[in-house]
Formats: sequence, structure tokens, C-alpha cells
Amino acid sequence: MAEKTIMLVCSAGMSTSLLVSKMQKAAAADGIDADIFATAASDADHLIKDKNPDILMLGPQVRYMLGQFQKKVTIPVEVINMQDYGMMNGEKVLREALSSIEKAAN
Repeated sequence: MAEKTIMLVCSAGMSTSLLVSKMQKAAAADGIDADIFATAASDADHLIKDKNPDILMLGPQVRYMLGQFQKKVTIPVEVINMQDYGMMNGEKVLREALSSIEKAAN
């Protein structure tokens, strides 16, 4: 089981797959044991229960769902920075996720 579980949520679950791949590469390069995956917003509730993520990262296209997710879960919920998302900056998004998880733990 991974040390950190990071769930990315987007409108269809497809647009974040490249970002997930880049985040996984960044995690592996830094020796971070992380389960990073993407899902469509419509499947998110099911996967929250199944995977028990440490953080939800919302794609900019579903930022309007931030409040809904914050009411449902007790873990951090963040919106991925639009520029980082557009540039597919997996390392920066990974750092943001880990930072939010760390802040929530303290």
C-alpha cells in the first residue's frame, strides 16, 4: 500500500491522465511512494470510499465542485493551479498535493 494516495478529479477522467503520469514520474524520481490516479467527477464518490485518498485535487474545469467535495470529505481538497495543469507540470502539482497533506496532518 502506498504511503500517500492522491486522487485527481476532472470532468471525464481523461484530461488528467497525462498529468498523473508526470506526477508518478516525479514521485518515482524523488523516491516517494504514492498512488496517484485520476477519475471522472461522476465516479469520485465511489473511489473516495474504495481508495481512501489523502487528498483530492480538482482539475480547473471542475473547480466549481470544490465546496461540494469539501462538505463530503475530511481530507484536503484543492484545485490544481490552471497554469500548472495547462503545462502538465506534474512535479509542481505533486509538491502542492504533498504540502497540503502535510499541513492537514499538523
